[in-house]
Amino acid sequence: MARKERDVNRSARSGRFVKQTTAEREPRTTATEHVGAGSGDHVVHRSTSTGRFVRSTTAELHPATTETQRV
Repeated sequence: MARKERDVNRSARSGRFVKQTTAEREPRTTATEHVGAGSGDHVVHRSTSTGRFVRSTTAELHPATTETQRV
């Protein structure tokens, strides 16, 4: 099954997904990401407790509390 291409909005403060209306209301604290068919070639690391992106060195030092994603 092919993945659909779409844009998703994420809060820069919490790292959580937010609605499109929130992104329009708070553009400085919201990041819009394009996900879908062309995704999967970039690796990111995210803290499981906060949901925020972390550096690869942080992910190596704390493997139990970080997750690695391909976006």
